[in-house]
Amino acid sequence: MNITKKTENNVLTIALEGRLDTVTAPELENEIRSSAEGVSRLILDFTELAYISSAGLRVLLSTQKRMNASGGSLLIRHPNEVVSEVFEATGFSDILEIEA
Repeated sequence: MNITKKTENNVLTIALEGRLDTVTAPELENEIRSSAEGVSRLILDFTELAYISSAGLRVLLSTQKRMNASGGSLLIRHPNEVVSEVFEATGFSDILEIEA
């Protein structure tokens, strides 16, 4: 998985490319922990994300909780059809802000 970050006006955008799974989820979690401190909005750009596993969903859930606790917000941007189906099947589409 490749991770690209950009911060602008207290908004952190993290773009992911590849697979968010058991192997790569800890890398994303560490990146979010080290980079999202003090940001008001975190955008996870999934345009190039091919797959998400339950480990990836766990990272999204903990990130959502962290952002809510700090008064910030999380946006998932441009998930593909496969990732969107996982969100629908797991109910994550009801708890996450998702921009198609």
